[in-house]
Amino acid sequence: MSQILIIEDESVIRTAVERLLTRRGYKVSSAESVEDAEAQFDLQSFNLILTDVRLPGAPGTDVIRRAPSVPVLIMTSYASVRSAVDSMKQGAIDYIAKPFDHDELVMLIERTLKQEKLGRKTEVLKSDLDKSYPVNGMIGACQAMQEVCRRVARVAPTDTTVLILGESGTGKELVARALHEQSLRKDAPIVTVNCAAIPETLIESELFGHEKGAFTGADSSRTGLIEAAEGGTLFLDEIGELPLAAQARLLRVLQNGEIRRVGSEKSRLVDVRLIAATHRDLKQRVQEGEFRSDLYFRLRVVELNLPPLRERGSDVVELANFLLEKIRKQLNRAPMKLNPAAIETITTYEWPGNVRELENALERAVILCEEDQITPDLLAIESSHSVEKRSPGQSGSGDLSLEEYFRQFLLDNQDQMTETELAKRLGISRKALWERRQRFGIPRSKKGAG
Repeated sequence: MSQILIIEDESVIRTAVERLLTRRGYKVSSAESVEDAEAQFDLQSFNLILTDVRLPGAPGTDVIRRAPSVPVLIMTSYASVRSAVDSMKQGAIDYIAKPFDHDELVMLIERTLKQEKLGRKTEVLKSDLDKSYPVNGMIGACQAMQEVCRRVARVAPTDTTVLILGESGTGKELVARALHEQSLRKDAPIVTVNCAAIPETLIESELFGHEKGAFTGADSSRTGLIEAAEGGTLFLDEIGELPLAAQARLLRVLQNGEIRRVGSEKSRLVDVRLIAATHRDLKQRVQEGEFRSDLYFRLRVVELNLPPLRERGSDVVELANFLLEKIRKQLNRAPMKLNPAAIETITTYEWPGNVRELENALERAVILCEEDQITPDLLAIESSHSVEKRSPGQSGSGDLSLEEYFRQFLLDNQDQMTETELAKRLGISRKALWERRQRFGIPRSKKGAG
């Protein structure tokens, strides 16, 4: 439950706003002045402070300095809008003029709290990811990965749109984060959207927001994810799955920096840097009429191609050692290493799920390992795919091709297993399983659940 502090010396207004927000489910506290508020409460404990500008004693803007980590909304009369603008220059997040509409105030508060929550999540995510992955030096000594690192360093400081291509599990989101962290927008949020995970009927509302009454169930206005990324980076994963109608709206964002909420006639300016990613062949999607050619060319200003793990040579061993150390620390296990047989298994395996599958296999091995060495049986990967040993970059698929294996495995098991269970057995995520179904044209069973 979000905690809101109201600082207002007029008791009628203070009481009315307090009742309004309490009915909306917020935990509300109030005070008559900045000094009164500071004497009663820990200002830093609130999620939002709503304050009048003119108060007895210190002005309302003084709370910005006293609670620097809390977003502050300014209330002011129409005659004092100029002072509200000055307040924003001092650090206020926004302002609302009196007398204000209750719905307008609630909408402004909801938007501010959503941005504040997103900012906190971003900081936590950045902290967690910084512990797990080296942002400024992605692991990989092969020529293809070195070229990716060089391009990231070159394009990150710009606002250029970037299209990241690569199979599932190759690290597209990690590259997007590296681009954001090395950009001038690094202190603003990075908002990640998986276009394949949002139903087609909701994708436009999720991305662009909607106005109250725009469609059945739209009981209030809602800020879209593009607006939530204001000042920062929007990462659209699996952009190849974006419906054509949403593609047209996204093109407007790239061309004019404008969005229009669903159900609204007014456009809004947004300042976001777009990074997109897909495992699909967008050029082919354009030829098939499933993807707009003008959007495709707008997206691929700079194109980054991530190689699959099977083409990265000795990188797989370096990655395995790095991930092993990360996982065993997370699980609070004693130091351990891959024995020679496990290294041989890792270097000759196909890795259809790429780095994600490697990480899953190592996590399973660390959990089951009772000694200080990881052995091939703990990795449990040889049973998943039959492959022949080859030199790095050499083609070939052993007894079964990847498509043949997936098709056979799914047809044999999907009537008895859920999607989660199938993905777990394959050592990949549900999203990766969905992608494989799409790529190989294997429909889900109507009998299977989940």
